Amino acid sequence: MFLLCHVMKMFCMDLVLVSVTDNNPQSDPSPLKRFVQAKKKIGEVFEQLLVYVQEGTEFVKETCNNESLENIANKTQLDEIEAYTSHLFKIKEVLSRNHMKVAFFGRTSNGKSTVVNAMLRDRVLPSGIGHTTNCFLSVEGTDEDKAFLKTEGSEEEKSIKTVNQLAHALHMDESLDAGSLVKVFWPKTKCALLRDDLVLVDSPGTDVTTQLDSWIKKFCEDADVFVLVANSESTLMNTEKHFFHKVNECLSKPNIFILNNRWDASAAEPEYMEDVSLLSSLQISELKVVDRAQAPNRIFFVSAKEVLNSRMQRAQGMPETGGALAEGFQERLKEFQNFERSFEECISHSAVKTKFEQHTIRAKQITETVRDIMDQINIAAADKRVVSLEEREYLLDRLDFVRNQLNLLIQDIKKKIKAITEEVKHKVSDAMAEEICRLSVLIDEFRADFHPSPHVLKIYKSDLLSHIEKGMGKNLAFRCSDAVNASVQSSQQNMMECLMPLLPSAAQSQLHMLIPSRKFELSYDINCATLCSDFQENIEFQFSLGWTALVHRFLGPVNAKRALMLSEWNFFNGLLCLLLFFTQLTVPTTPSAPANQQSLTQEELMMSMVSNLASVTSRTSMSVIIVGGVVWRTVGWRLIALSMSLYGMLYLYEKLTWTTKAKERALKKQFVDYATEKLQMIISFTSSNCSHQVQQEIGSTFARLCQQVDITQKDLENDIQRLTDKIQKLESVHKRSKALRHKATALEKQLEDFSSQYLRPQP
Repeated sequence: MFLLCHVMKMFCMDLVLVSVTDNNPQSDPSPLKRFVQAKKKIGEVFEQLLVYVQEGTEFVKETCNNESLENIANKTQLDEIEAYTSHLFKIKEVLSRNHMKVAFFGRTSNGKSTVVNAMLRDRVLPSGIGHTTNCFLSVEGTDEDKAFLKTEGSEEEKSIKTVNQLAHALHMDESLDAGSLVKVFWPKTKCALLRDDLVLVDSPGTDVTTQLDSWIKKFCEDADVFVLVANSESTLMNTEKHFFHKVNECLSKPNIFILNNRWDASAAEPEYMEDVSLLSSLQISELKVVDRAQAPNRIFFVSAKEVLNSRMQRAQGMPETGGALAEGFQERLKEFQNFERSFEECISHSAVKTKFEQHTIRAKQITETVRDIMDQINIAAADKRVVSLEEREYLLDRLDFVRNQLNLLIQDIKKKIKAITEEVKHKVSDAMAEEICRLSVLIDEFRADFHPSPHVLKIYKSDLLSHIEKGMGKNLAFRCSDAVNASVQSSQQNMMECLMPLLPSAAQSQLHMLIPSRKFELSYDINCATLCSDFQENIEFQFSLGWTALVHRFLGPVNAKRALMLSEWNFFNGLLCLLLFFTQLTVPTTPSAPANQQSLTQEELMMSMVSNLASVTSRTSMSVIIVGGVVWRTVGWRLIALSMSLYGMLYLYEKLTWTTKAKERALKKQFVDYATEKLQMIISFTSSNCSHQVQQEIGSTFARLCQQVDITQKDLENDIQRLTDKIQKLESVHKRSKALRHKATALEKQLEDFSSQYLRPQP
């Protein structure tokens, strides 16, 4: 039954490969190109993903470190996305080193190296009779023009001139054991198979050592295909079956091909066809890596030595059938080509899946996670932007309200301050006028030692001035200070209540600290010492009925002074005239002359005297003489004498009563008159000064309150500017996160396309 299946299989292959000859083995594109294309594609995607994650990391870091954005991005997100950067670097490095790997296993001398050389179309690996490979050998392509090898743990390039020299070198290298690896680098220009990231690994043989577990872990975990090279001249050994059982334990459904080598010596003997049954049983029943229908497609009967010799002869320009070839060579050649084709298709699909599928899934997870982070940042930025816009709008309205209200309050409070200062001015002016009227009482209350001597008099006047200044200040304060203080405090409290709604709650609680806690006191700067510095007292004796006193009494101080200065000389002339007049009256008349004549003579004489004196005296003197003469003739000399006696007695009385106390009273009276006149002059100045003090006190308080409002306005402006900057940053974060999210979507689309094209089964 198995023989019939094998014959049918060979017949079908002949039909399929009838047009395929070994002269053009690469007529169709190699399936290995699929892996190269997939590797390039996934590499480009991961390069973009790495750039995207780096850009996202920088963006999240900037957002996270910006305190004004209030932790839109948190440290957890930053740590997570930063970890992806290093992870992607590792994946990218792994992808750059990824290649398709096939491992050849079998007993010693089964022809593993010959199979590899046949696939490479040259004697690359040592082969021959007996044990020729005593360690693991890997063959991969190099872009250099010469072949070389590297031993494990060394980067030194060792030249390999011929295969025999290589085999000899391996045998002579005692440091190499069965668990060592020698890498052979063969120029890609000499072998097309190595151009597509394919690595062939030849093993020393499963019967060389029992350390299968360590071999599999070290050299086979990343293998995409395992090829068991069996010997048609012998049966399948337990060591070979044991090896694949170990592989099956380590890997999930490994891709296994079985080459029944040296078929040229066994094809004519039907009893060897039983190996087909054994090999199928190994795959189906024991390993369970393929189903019964696929098992025959993984088993091939070949002669690697024939294929290698044929291809070497063709490379040298000789006929491919030259030399001793057993019957049925063309069928065995086609079987080998079929193996190569199936092997390439299998390893290409398998390598793409095993090498890239998990990385693709991981890339999708990273992209999805980063996209979710960008979504979170985008949503948070949008929400905070809306909140910030509303807050800024509120602050703008608040700022406009504060500015408008402050302007209105400034105008209103200026009017109130003006009204209060005018009220204070009138109050102080009236109070000071009343105090000036009561100045005599204040001066009478003054008590101090008085003496007319200049030194004592100077001290007395100084103390008197201090007494007046203190007394008037005290009286004015008693009359005005309480009312003014109450008015000032009331206005300050009113200003505070008006400005309080313009301030934030924190400033409102401290607003009372801006109003002085002390009682406001007016300073009445009377300064009597300076005001009355030119006061000159006159405490010399002054007869009340004296000429000077009378002139002062009737003409007033100013006119009297001028009149006295003008009439001083005329007064003495008048006295002289009176004396001459009285002398004429006493001259006896001549008896012989008639009475009328005597009278006429006296009158003529008197008129002559008056006329003569008129030229040298003033009109006032003449008036005095005339009045005196009239009085003399009217009342007589006795009455005049009596009057003069009374006048003298009165003079004597006043002279005797002109004591120190009288002088003090005279000085005080003179000072009252003098100070009253001076103080009347400064009523307006003092009241204006007091109103100015009130204006300064209220104005300074209002200025401090307004300064607090200005601070509030400045804070509002700063907050508005801060929110504006924050909104701009949030808009930038919103746009960048949105753009990064779109990039994530584009990357997910590329990963999905890659999965559809390379990872999912094609219809």
